[in-house]
Amino acid sequence: MTGDALVSPRARHRAEPTLPPQPSLTVAAPTPPGRRDLATLPKAHLHLHFTGAMRPQTLVELAHDSGIRLPPHLLDLDPLKVPADARGWFRFQRSYDSARTLVRSEAVMRRIVHEAAEDEAIEGSVHLEMQVDPTSYAPWVGGITPALEIILDEAERASRDTGVQVSVVVAASRTRHPLDARILARLAAQYAGTGAGRVVGFGLSNDERVGDTAAFSKAFHIARDAGLAALPHGGELLGPESVREVVAALGPTRLGHGVRTTEDPALLDRLVEEHIAFEVCPTSNVHLGVYPDLAHVPLETLMQHGATVALGADDPLLFHSRLLAQYVAARDVHGLSDAQLADLAHQSVEASLVGEEERRDWHRRIDAWLAADPA
Repeated sequence: MTGDALVSPRARHRAEPTLPPQPSLTVAAPTPPGRRDLATLPKAHLHLHFTGAMRPQTLVELAHDSGIRLPPHLLDLDPLKVPADARGWFRFQRSYDSARTLVRSEAVMRRIVHEAAEDEAIEGSVHLEMQVDPTSYAPWVGGITPALEIILDEAERASRDTGVQVSVVVAASRTRHPLDARILARLAAQYAGTGAGRVVGFGLSNDERVGDTAAFSKAFHIARDAGLAALPHGGELLGPESVREVVAALGPTRLGHGVRTTEDPALLDRLVEEHIAFEVCPTSNVHLGVYPDLAHVPLETLMQHGATVALGADDPLLFHSRLLAQYVAARDVHGLSDAQLADLAHQSVEASLVGEEERRDWHRRIDAWLAADPA
C-alpha cells in the first residue's frame, strides 16, 4: 500500500472535461410494436466497475494523448464473436489491465465517473452503484485516500449534473493480501452513508478461483460494523460450493453474479429465503465463457425461484454492452413481458442501497412507466 493517512480533507479541485459528452455505448434494438421503450424504464444499476465503465472513445483518446498503442484484443468491436473456447478470465483480465494503465490522473478519474453517469441517464437509470478498488489508481494521485475522495467528489457532482444518483462500492481484490482488504474496509468505513457521493458497500472482486474466501471475513466484519453492505463476487467462474463459501464467510447482502447457484436448487432457495439479491450480468457471463450464449443465462430459473435480480453490465468497455442491452436481451432473448421487465426494475431498486424516500419515488416511476400506453 502507499502509506497515506486514512483521513484527509475531501478533494476539492475539479477538472472540467475537455471533450463534449460522447454517445452512449449501447445501440438498443428497435422497440417492437406494442412494447414500451426500455430506455425510459427507471432502473438501478448495481454492478458496474470503475475502469470497465470507460467509454471506448475515451479509451482511444487517452491512448492517443499518452502515445500508447492499444493491443488489438482491446479494440474488438464485438467480443461475443470470439469463439466460446477462446473466451475466459485471462483474456478479460489482460484487457482490463491494459485499459487501467491509461487512468493516471485526477482528471481522467473524474471523466470516467461523469461520463458513466451521463450514459446511465441516457439509458433511463435513476441510480448507479459504481465499484472501485482505489489501490489501482493511488500511485497517480497521492494515495488510496485521495483516490477514493476524488471518485466520491465526482460522484456527487455527476449526480447533480445528470439526475442519476451515484454511490460507490469499495472493493478489495482476491489477488491481494487479506490485510490489504482490511485497510480498504477501514477507509470505506470513514465515508459510509447513503446518497450521492457516499460509500454504500464493500465488495470482493477479481478471479474468484484465487485466494481463500474465509481470509477476507475480517475485512467484511469491519465494513459491516460501519453499516456497509457486503457485496462480494461469487458463483460465476465457480459453482455452488464457491457460493456456499462466500455466504458462510462473508455474509453477503447481494451476490455479484451468483448465476451458478442455479445448479443447486436447494441452495438457491436458501439464498432466496435469506433475501440475498443477485447482480446478474448476462453479457459478462457469455463473454467469459460461462454460458455459450445469452439464451443459456439462467434468468428464468432465478425468477421462477423468486430471487431478487438486479441486471448489470459489469464492464461495458470490454463487453460492449451496457445496462439497457441487458434489459433488451431479457425482452428479446428471454421473452419477458413489459410487466416482467418492470418487475426486474422494481427488484433492482429494492436491492439498491438508498434511502426509503428515493426508493418509493423510483417504484412510483416504474409503475407509471408500466401504466403508460405503449403507443
